[in-house]
Amino acid sequence: MAQQAYVTETDNGGSGPERPGTRLRRLLHRLLAGWRGDPRIWRRGAVLAALALLLALVMLLHSHIPNRVGNLGSLTETFLPWLGLAVPVLLLLGLLRRSATALIAVLLPAIVWLNLFGGLLTDRTGAGGDLMVATHNVNAENPDPVGTARQVAASGADVLALEEVPATAVSTYEKALAPTYKYHAVEGTVGLWSRYPMSEVRAVDIKLGWKRAMRATVTTPHGPIAVYVAHMPSVRVKVKAGFTARERDRSADALGEAIADEPLKRVVLLGDLNGTMNDRSLNAVTSQMRSTQGAAGSGFGFSWPASFPMARIDQIMVRGVEPESSWTLPRTGSDHLPVAARVKLDTSS
Repeated sequence: MAQQAYVTETDNGGSGPERPGTRLRRLLHRLLAGWRGDPRIWRRGAVLAALALLLALVMLLHSHIPNRVGNLGSLTETFLPWLGLAVPVLLLLGLLRRSATALIAVLLPAIVWLNLFGGLLTDRTGAGGDLMVATHNVNAENPDPVGTARQVAASGADVLALEEVPATAVSTYEKALAPTYKYHAVEGTVGLWSRYPMSEVRAVDIKLGWKRAMRATVTTPHGPIAVYVAHMPSVRVKVKAGFTARERDRSADALGEAIADEPLKRVVLLGDLNGTMNDRSLNAVTSQMRSTQGAAGSGFGFSWPASFPMARIDQIMVRGVEPESSWTLPRTGSDHLPVAARVKLDTSS
């Protein structure tokens, strides 16, 4: 005979199984017992309430945090979603402190966070799309470039962009991807592989002095599209200098100008931008394009670092194209996760 895991006293002094609802009521009773008749619940927790208010203001007014000192604004915006973790911490501290003032104040950052990111908690993916695109920073020090190439090719992407491809590994990637992609081009450390014909391939000057961006026309069954591949300069967080991103910001402005001058109506940008959609320093690009993850993804789609993704700095953005779904691909030998999306080119219907 099976033994009951939990028992509680019954009305007749015996014992019987304790229902989950009963355990919950008992827990709440113990938690709130010390609150009844306590006039200090409104006076305690002033510091917690102030911290909650400060957190809400940082999230609500993040665009006003100045970048003059260590690019503090961009640093905050890069990891902005993670500020939400402070909400349950403040909530728990408010309960332990038995402060009604703190608990009410915690509602403010919770509401602000949900307003900013609540939409990303829902699944917005669709089943349509007539073109699959993917991008991957393969890492110059990747110990298994052949395996990485085969993994991303197996994703089924029609158009694949690779960043941080060292000159010594170009032929390795070309050979590994040749069975899947008939057309390809490499400019500096970025490359584009396609199942469909490519033309008008050229490097894009992003003010670095070497090639880390390119543009090509891909002729799909639904007509031509302009595909840009870009790898923005890396950013660093330094104790004395803060968030050093001046080269990245200058390159983003140059890339934004190139995309703004693009004559084709349908444009897809694939690449490692070393910045999130929240980062104001990427406005030259993000203001004129849509993120596939933001429009048709599920969750935040964090892509870096691959071991514990904390930010989506690998982006797929579109203009004149309808995102249908967006997701991250399984980890490869790189320190970035590949990201992919399906888009609808034929938007006439």
